[in-house]
Amino acid sequence: MFNSVILSCEHAGNLVPDQYQYLFDKEPEVLNTHWGWDPGAWELAQFLATQLSVPLYGCSTTRLLIEANRSLENPQLFSKYSSNLSNTEKEKLIETIYRPYRNQVREFLIAAKKPILHLSIHTFTPIWNGIERQVDIGILFDPDQPLEKKFCDQFKELLEIYLPNKKIKLNEPYKGTDDGFTTELRKQIPNNQYAGIELEINQKYAADLSMIQNEILKTIKII
Repeated sequence: MFNSVILSCEHAGNLVPDQYQYLFDKEPEVLNTHWGWDPGAWELAQFLATQLSVPLYGCSTTRLLIEANRSLENPQLFSKYSSNLSNTEKEKLIETIYRPYRNQVREFLIAAKKPILHLSIHTFTPIWNGIERQVDIGILFDPDQPLEKKFCDQFKELLEIYLPNKKIKLNEPYKGTDDGFTTELRKQIPNNQYAGIELEINQKYAADLSMIQNEILKTIKII
């Protein structure tokens, strides 16, 4: 189905450059929460990239400084911790962190043999607004993109066979058409040449991804 595969991880880490450490002096613990990064996402992405022998790109700067998975126009690009920075400082973050990360992914996609499968790896908090989410693995895509829909339908069907006790859902806990990196890339690459899929894993599995990651790998290899 695909001639090239690439993995990305927009919330790979919670690092803060030294010059911005002061922004978190009052609440340093927030960096270790799901607000600061996606626990387990980078480990899963590294495993899949190694086993599949495909490129992997990750943004290790905390999303609380600048959000690599939001467009420049999105009000969530800067968090409450960084939104009061001067326009000059914000532009510096865009030019030194945001654009370099996105550009390297985009450059690979432009040069790669088409069609391309882009798996963007994420994890999500199991409790949101005091309610437990009834999802173990979410597969996010644009239902109007035939290539994405075909892949995700097969992906879900196989995962349900390999992981029968896990709740696997399409476009949950978020919508694949929400503002994100894959959403932007769909506008830049013809839809018959690019499938941008966000894979969301419940963070309750972040401490031990062994079983889930092996079954995900097996499924990708079959498709």
